[in-house]
Amino acid sequence: MQRFLRALRGVAAISGLLVWLGLSCVAHAQASGPAPGKIGMTFRSFVPKGPYDWRGARTHALSVVVWYPAAAAVRQGPVVIAGLDIFQLGRAASDAPLARGPARMPFVVISHGTGGSGLSMAWLGEALAAHGYIVAAVNHPGNNASEPYTAQGFSLWWERARDLSETINGMLADRTLGDRIDPQRIGAAGFSLGGYTMIAIAGGVIDVDAFARFCDATNSPGNCTSPPEFPSLVRDFHKLMREHPEVIAPSRESYRDPRVRAVFAIAPPLGPAFPSSSLQRISIPVEIVAGESDPIVPIASNAKYFARSIPGAKLHIFPGNVGHYTFLDSCTAAGRKSVPQLCTDGPGVERNAIHAETVQLALRFFHAALAPGPP
Repeated sequence: MQRFLRALRGVAAISGLLVWLGLSCVAHAQASGPAPGKIGMTFRSFVPKGPYDWRGARTHALSVVVWYPAAAAVRQGPVVIAGLDIFQLGRAASDAPLARGPARMPFVVISHGTGGSGLSMAWLGEALAAHGYIVAAVNHPGNNASEPYTAQGFSLWWERARDLSETINGMLADRTLGDRIDPQRIGAAGFSLGGYTMIAIAGGVIDVDAFARFCDATNSPGNCTSPPEFPSLVRDFHKLMREHPEVIAPSRESYRDPRVRAVFAIAPPLGPAFPSSSLQRISIPVEIVAGESDPIVPIASNAKYFARSIPGAKLHIFPGNVGHYTFLDSCTAAGRKSVPQLCTDGPGVERNAIHAETVQLALRFFHAALAPGPP
């Protein structure tokens, strides 16, 4: 795990970095419609106006990685980064010019999982960009592997939706990319705690007190245990609730962003934190994807609960031995040796194939939900 974290942190220090997680899987994804195009990649840093809860993070800015359709003539180079040999790398064009058309493109904002980074969703972000989407993935303060973790970053989940809204603000105002984004065609996607963020930005409101009571009564595995990335989280969260109840107060607010027209949630957790009455008020298209054998986010109380409670939600459960970390990038032989907990899938599971099918699901979902309206 330490090698994994060192590799992630090293990425943040490389200016003009191409991409590191998941690019290879896109070669397997054949979407309906035009053939995949060239992909450009760049980085942005957004500082929200006014006070902001940085959750104890060292960096007081939202670091964002952006993928986008690039001009057909650009040359995509292979990604070779010293010391980052645990993940399969692909090809991209750094700071390439945008594709000439269309004039406006759909936009998807992405939320990473617990302790990951925006770059950890590159396998999805690049695939969407190859099919005509501008995509931005944000590093959530205090909860990303580019700098030290904080208890607040792992505990104040609801602040993640603000990060996405501020990323949308920043991208729409961006001098290079903003005018090419269609503000009427904005979606969001997220994995793990990023999947929770999808439910929140769609309008679901959590009840932290009820969730705490649920965990006190059941100590439900997965739902109420600390994630591997932050073993003391449950203890720290209870301490935060006990000593600083004012910090918990914002959790009761709605973080619905009306600009987001559809959300795609991969292995979303924290189902017991959402009253079903709150989920029933969600009115935008929602699609949920999860693995049947996920031991970290049990599907019965999470993916299936969300799908059952959100009106019109679609649900796709990958059968068999598909688990949680299958939705991370594919690993090299070195990665499988050094971080087997992140790289080893269940018997019969081919990670690239699961990525490719997930990409297909996401493309079909967003193509329909973010279809252009009448002129």
